[in-house]
Formats: sequence, structure tokens, C-alpha cells
Amino acid sequence: METGSIVVTKVGDKSSVTRCFSKYPLKFIVPNKAGQRDIDCVWIYSLTYGGGIVSGDSVRCNFTIEDGCTAVLTTQASTKVYKSVGSKGSEQIMEARVGSEALLAVIPDPVTCFATARYTQKQVFRVLSDSNLLVVDWFTSGRYESGERWDFAMYKSTNNIFDEDGQPLFLDTILLEQGAISSISECMQDYQVTGIIIVLGSKMKLLQNQIQENVKNMMSGYFQAKSNSSGFSMRRNSYSTKPDFIASCSPFGPKAN
Repeated sequence: METGSIVVTKVGDKSSVTRCFSKYPLKFIVPNKAGQRDIDCVWIYSLTYGGGIVSGDSVRCNFTIEDGCTAVLTTQASTKVYKSVGSKGSEQIMEARVGSEALLAVIPDPVTCFATARYTQKQVFRVLSDSNLLVVDWFTSGRYESGERWDFAMYKSTNNIFDEDGQPLFLDTILLEQGAISSISECMQDYQVTGIIIVLGSKMKLLQNQIQENVKNMMSGYFQAKSNSSGFSMRRNSYSTKPDFIASCSPFGPKAN
């Protein structure tokens, strides 16, 4: 069953929320004043009662950003996923449609899973050839200051983008699960946060270029480009320690080069 729904429409040349529905455990806040006044943009804050997602919760919501509109979906704090009761997990499923020349930015605070938590998240975006999209999907190792570090049982996050014909433009899933051979902590080593940033559309071209350049600059000190007979390869620099931050960047879509 649908837990929440938002529709953003142009009303008098201004992006406006024309439908806002939510029910427990989800709540939407749409402030009248957010961001810069001279920018046409609707800010939508997604909250959960009790400050987090409880074992067994299922949150399902739909967003429609109509032609020419701009909307930001964010949170007021990190999404906390509480401990699982038995093997019962929790889930959040979102589907968003982005219209012509519209922009949707999904920029939440990170997900923080408590010890033994089981969490599944799926986000599906349906776009047109001239839609614009920014998605930030990230999560932490847990309640690090309380001694919990990669102690959750399972975390799965899926991000899919489809064009107007239903063809996939982007398909990505990350799955971390405690295993019999190795734990999540052993796999993640000393890293405390992981995430993905998805950037799509002509309005986001400047940001795309900035991210590509920043990633290149950040990682060039740790990796060296090396040409060989088979083309272009990367070899690790002869540093004795691993970097504090690891990033990679890849184009996608029909026009990706």
C-alpha cells in the first residue's frame, strides 16, 4: 500500500506541490520558505515518526515532477534503521517520474543501520530524454561512537533509471550481508561511509564535469596512469598506506563516451 505521494506542478510559472499525502510511519514537510527566494524550487522533507525505521516497516512512496518543475527531496537528519526483531527487516521503496525539462534532486542525509538491522531500499526513476536528475545515496558504518561498526545484518540499496520507452539507462545494486566466511567489517576495512552520486541531464552538465575533474584530481596522487600495448590501464602507486578516500567516476546513458 502507498505510504506517501507527492505531485509537483507549475502553478503560475512556479513549481508548487499540488498533492501531498503521507501516513504512518512517513511524514512530508513542505516549507513555504526554503532555499533562495529567486530560485524556482520546491523543497520536500521526508521524516519518519520516532526518528527512524522500525523492524517490519514498509515505506512506499511516489513522486511526480511535472514538466518544467524543480524539486528537492531531502531529510532533516540521518535515516536510522533500528535493530531487527528476529529475521524481520524493513524496507523503503520509491518511484519517481521526472517530466520534460524538469529537475529532481534526491539529497538525503545518510542511512545509519543499528546492529542486527536488516534494510532494503529501492529507488526507481522514470525520465524523458530532456529530464534532469541528481541522486545521492549513501550510508554509514552504523553507530560508530557507540562501538557499532558494520554490525548490521544486511543492507541492500537499488537505484534504477528507465527512459520513456521503459528501457534501462542505469541499473545499480549494492548489497552488504554478514557472511559465514567474512564479516561486513572485514570487507569494508577501516572505511566508515560509502555512497553513490547519480547525475543525469543537460542542466547538470556543469556538475558532471566538476565531479569528473574532482575525482581525477583526488585519485591521481594514489593511482598513476600507465600506457601499455593493450591501451590504458591503472597501476597503484608505491604508497605504504591506503587512501582515506576512494572515488571512481563513469559515464552512462546512450550518449556516454
